[in-house]
Formats: sequence, structure tokens, C-alpha cells
Amino acid sequence: MYFVYVVESETTGRHYTGLTSDLRRRIAEHNQDSSTSTKHRGPWRLLYEEEFQSLPEAVRRERFFKTGKGREELKRILLDQRPAGG
Repeated sequence: MYFVYVVESETTGRHYTGLTSDLRRRIAEHNQDSSTSTKHRGPWRLLYEEEFQSLPEAVRRERFFKTGKGREELKRILLDQRPAGG
């Protein structure tokens, strides 16, 4: 299994989109400042995840989320999953 995920910095409010085969380990790495791409901007919380059977599928989805159209879709997804009144 592969996961495309979005985490949010609790200090800056910024999002990071990534890809991993071990989601728990990867979130822990972000929060332990082991990831250079998110270092010194945590703590991080998981906002969204998608699961894929193959690496090529996951890579395509991650790359899409990093495009203009993909960021817009992700924004809609995140808004839709917000609790009512939030």
C-alpha cells in the first residue's frame, strides 16, 4: 500500500503533500524534524490521506496535487471534510 497525504503545520498553518508506504512512520518523521522539507515548522497534523495499491498510481496523484488544478481540488476536498460550523 502507498499513501498520498497532506499534513498541516500547527505553527504556520502551511500544508505539505507527500507520499509514503508507511504513513505513521512518515508523520512521526515530520514531527521529529527528520524530514528536511518540513523541518522546524511543526508540529504537524494529518489532514487528509488517500490509499493506493501501486506506487505509480500514488506518484500520479501526488504530482497532480502539486499542480494548480490539483491544489484547487485539494482545497475543495479539505473544505468538504470540515465539520459543520467549522
